[in-house]
Amino acid sequence: MPDLVMLHSSVHTEQFSYDGRILQRSKRGWMWNQFFLLEEYTGNDNQYVGKLHSNMDRGDGNVKYILTGDGVGSLFLIDENSGDIHATKRLDREERAIYTLHAKVVDKRTNETLEPDTEFNIKIHDINDNEPKFFKEIYFASVPEMSDVGTSVIQVTATDADDQTYGNSAKLVYSILQGQPYFSVDSDNGTIRTALPNMDRETKENYQVVIQAKDMAGQMGGLSGTTTVSITLSDENDSPPRFANHTFRLTTLESAEVGAVIGRIKANDADMGRNAEMHYSIVDREGQDMFTIITDQNTQEGLIRVKKPLDFERKRTYSFKVEVTNTYLDPRFIYSPNPPFKDDAMVRITVADVDEPPVFSRNPYIIEVHEDTAAGSLVGVVSAKDPDADNNPVKYSIDRHTDLERLFNIDSVNGTITTLKALDREMSKWHNISVVATEISNPRQTTRVPVFIRVLDVNDNAPEFAMYYETFVCENVKSGQLIQTISAVDTDEPLVGHKFVFSISSSNPNFTIVDNEDNTARILTRRGGFSRREMNTYLLPVVISDNDYPIQSSTSTLTVNVCACDSRGNMQSCNTEALLSAGLSTGALVAILLCVIILLMIVVLFAALRRQQRKKEPLIISKEDVRDNVVSYNDEGGGEEDTQAFDIGTLRNPEVMEANKLRRDIIPEMLFPFRRTSPIKDNADVRDFIHGRLHENDTDPTAPPYDSLATYAYEGSGSLAESLSSLESGATEGDQEYDYLSNWGPPFKKLADMYIEKDIERET
Repeated sequence: MPDLVMLHSSVHTEQFSYDGRILQRSKRGWMWNQFFLLEEYTGNDNQYVGKLHSNMDRGDGNVKYILTGDGVGSLFLIDENSGDIHATKRLDREERAIYTLHAKVVDKRTNETLEPDTEFNIKIHDINDNEPKFFKEIYFASVPEMSDVGTSVIQVTATDADDQTYGNSAKLVYSILQGQPYFSVDSDNGTIRTALPNMDRETKENYQVVIQAKDMAGQMGGLSGTTTVSITLSDENDSPPRFANHTFRLTTLESAEVGAVIGRIKANDADMGRNAEMHYSIVDREGQDMFTIITDQNTQEGLIRVKKPLDFERKRTYSFKVEVTNTYLDPRFIYSPNPPFKDDAMVRITVADVDEPPVFSRNPYIIEVHEDTAAGSLVGVVSAKDPDADNNPVKYSIDRHTDLERLFNIDSVNGTITTLKALDREMSKWHNISVVATEISNPRQTTRVPVFIRVLDVNDNAPEFAMYYETFVCENVKSGQLIQTISAVDTDEPLVGHKFVFSISSSNPNFTIVDNEDNTARILTRRGGFSRREMNTYLLPVVISDNDYPIQSSTSTLTVNVCACDSRGNMQSCNTEALLSAGLSTGALVAILLCVIILLMIVVLFAALRRQQRKKEPLIISKEDVRDNVVSYNDEGGGEEDTQAFDIGTLRNPEVMEANKLRRDIIPEMLFPFRRTSPIKDNADVRDFIHGRLHENDTDPTAPPYDSLATYAYEGSGSLAESLSSLESGATEGDQEYDYLSNWGPPFKKLADMYIEKDIERET
């Protein structure tokens, strides 16, 4: 039941003087205590809070109590006559723990304030109506495996909405309901710790721990709340790698390339992640020479690869030991009572035989041969054999794509290389050919080897001038003056280098030579006073010799022109024509010119006379000549405007030609009708001929694959123009009468005389 607190008023008297008079004033005051109210009231009536009372209230009903503030009218009501305060609803301290209100007293009749507005509080007393609550329903935590006892894992805390300052409603105590004996919890602060030593993740990794928080200091009747903590043991490198099988057997072909993976081995590590990474190594010397092993980072397998070429005929099996260790080691567990952090296994590799191609004894071959070696001479020998146990015979050949000039040949049995042609080092210093070795029993097994043939130099070329020299000597030169420095080149390459010797005839009166001993020489004048009138060019033979064996020499000719120079020796003119013009007189030049003109006139006159004396040759040399004759009438006709000589329409369309079409420019004495066959409308023979030739071309396998034009020079049997040839006209020539030709006028007189005279002789 709430405490009943009376609110009352007291009167105080104060004295003070004013103008010598003593005055008294009464001051009233409210005497307050707090109101307390229990939360969660379960009664049916309004809950009584307390009573307000003023000393001004004499019980006559003239005093009115007025209440204002938080919840007045909805939560709190006051009886204005008696001052009793009631709560109309059930209150929850967790929603609001204190309410502030204001009270005053007024006179009902005058509405005059009898007591001033005064503030007071209604405080809600707490009861244990809220259970403890954790912030999360499930917590996640981890702790390293093999941790010491008492290692902190996580702290979980709960809260209680009840008043912590009032009683034990909010005093919490933590306990563990599930997770023992592995973990424990601090009852005061909720810290979870490990309770067992050497907890191994590989044995059990996840744990579910249930923690309870209970109020009322854990006493009977207290409320409680729980939460679940999921604890995972994090991995530590406490487990060494182990081979499940300590013997691995692998098989590979001897043709496996260097670097090829021929097998995989695997060790197991119970750890995970970085702690499970492993390193494999080959321990034995035999295995280290022929094989290597690396770790596949994805699968942590050991990949065995070929380090050197395998040979079934040389060694067929290999055995070696492989050791595995962790890449990252934890010093805490290296010296533990467990076995060492490594393991080993034996690997046995069997090499399988394959049919291998021939193998050359060397690769490549470098052979030297002198350039003067005659055709058919020995160059060198290559050798190859079948590496298989059968040792099948092989044959040799040269890849002709590498010897297009066919300079070399090889014996297919013994591999002897000989020359087919003489070699010239100056043409090519090296010849690179490919020799192919093929198994006779299995031609698909072939091997190529490059053969580099170096052509050695032989002194077979003579030195010669390094360049063409344009040498001149001044007319006013003095004796012993340098006119040219010469040098030489030699396509040969002696081992000690070139050494050239220059010389000229000692009897040469004009020039001499001085060897500079550095493969150059100086040409000097032996005398002075050269003259272009006497000789404008001198040919100086220079003999150049080398110092190799056998000595080669050649004679090169130096052309020396005589030129006019100034006083400083600078060339001014070497033109011989100017010298000639300067040496001939004007009269001589005029005479030469006149002779040339007269000679030209004679030639022109002779040509004109020949043209006038030329006679026309007869058109027909022999009357008995029955071959085709071409007759020239030398009659151009009247051109396009001459419409009287013939009917142009007939030439354009032979089918409309009249049978007796006459010339319109002359009147013949007798008419000779033209004999013409009727035109054939349907030229079947021409069509058949063309179709036949077309079929032949279409079916001809040798015909070109592109479009082509075939011309068929066939006239057909129904042509209106008939045949223009006289070769087959002998049978009908006797029936012809040519007298009418004499009536065709002067243009046809020559033709008329020829045929009429022939007709008369035939009749005779």
